[in-house]
Amino acid sequence: MSVSPAVFRGFVNPVDPRPGELRAWAYAPDSVPLQAMPPDWDLLVSGDRLIDTLFDLALDPQCPARRFALHCLYIYAADAIRTQFRAHPRRKLRKLVETAEEEGDDLITTWAHNTRMLLARPDLFNYHDWCEGGLVRHGKRLA
Repeated sequence: MSVSPAVFRGFVNPVDPRPGELRAWAYAPDSVPLQAMPPDWDLLVSGDRLIDTLFDLALDPQCPARRFALHCLYIYAADAIRTQFRAHPRRKLRKLVETAEEEGDDLITTWAHNTRMLLARPDLFNYHDWCEGGLVRHGKRLA
């Protein structure tokens, strides 16, 4: 699945970006490097409002910010599961996992597998892996 990029013209409010802004930035991430974003920007954008946009970006192998989007999916999944779905709806996470399994490549199906593993065994949660990008950087598949 390829998402058509738009021209990135900046964020009106980087703490609360619009889906179109996030999508445009993801195809030109060097225009505003992650280091220039507010602290914990990954945690700020990993919510219900932007998760569909992040999911689309993570599905697109051509997206330059794909790994960032995937990292945000890990944050979203961990947040949902660790709060027993008070933070994010179970139905939404289930739909994302199913779509990832049906449409994704190895990178995104690994996320779906790891999310299912965390659902079954919440003790597998490790903050570094799930919220600081460890699982994305190492491509680790939980057993």
